[in-house]
Amino acid sequence: MSPGIVFHAGAALAYATLGVVLGRRLQQGADSVEQAGRTARLWLLAALVLHGIGLYQAMLGSGQLFVGWALALSAAVWLGLVVFWLESLLVRLDGLQLLLVPAGMLVTLLAAVFPQGVYVQHADSNWLRAHLLVALAAYGLITIAALQATLMALLDRHLHRPQAAPGERGLVGRVLDVQPPLLMQEQLLFRVIWIGFVVLTMAVCLGSVASLSLTGQVLPFDHKTVFTLLSWLTFGVLLLGRHIRGWRGRVALRWTLTGFALLILAYTGSRFVLEVILHRG
Repeated sequence: MSPGIVFHAGAALAYATLGVVLGRRLQQGADSVEQAGRTARLWLLAALVLHGIGLYQAMLGSGQLFVGWALALSAAVWLGLVVFWLESLLVRLDGLQLLLVPAGMLVTLLAAVFPQGVYVQHADSNWLRAHLLVALAAYGLITIAALQATLMALLDRHLHRPQAAPGERGLVGRVLDVQPPLLMQEQLLFRVIWIGFVVLTMAVCLGSVASLSLTGQVLPFDHKTVFTLLSWLTFGVLLLGRHIRGWRGRVALRWTLTGFALLILAYTGSRFVLEVILHRG
């Protein structure tokens, strides 16, 4: 068993343990979740360290660059969780862990169960390595934005429904009760989208330079390029609409999730079809 699988499995166990602790705290009430803030952040940091080591061992441990659909998704969520952890040092976001921790557990399990992938050609190119690093950072930021948008949609629906007594609410209702206010989440969402859009723009530019140096083409005409550019255009329109027309609420959430879906299709979706369904590298 490779070290990458072992560390991913360890990270999944750490995320699962934290999820169980937070779930028990949730049953005791919102105040109990907030009281676990510092301890939860330290435990999450430990899980992120295991997760990061697992990614390094799986993708770079052989001395070459190895990438698969599950590893790409794992790296994206890991980078997004790192951003969340840093944000949590400045803003109280304890309730968001109830959704992000299960996401971390899921992707680490997938990376451990589906370790297939391919060695990247021309990985000795500095431009290509820079492009891949920046692209993964963009995936991570936009993944967190998509999770944030999903949470905001659920919270908006929750706030517009008749509320049951606290003791009679289901698990989803109790999770939503401890989330930060919608206005704070919207500010965080657009901050992450702005950063993600800038990083995605850098990824496209670096990809163009790498493609030009390796193949002589500015951009290869394939599904990855098409879906990436469509995602970039979607987030660009969203930010322009936010600046000019003040887009927010459900309109902003729909655009965010559409851009995220296009970006996932640019790489992870195609690799999943090739590696899992068609069993091809």
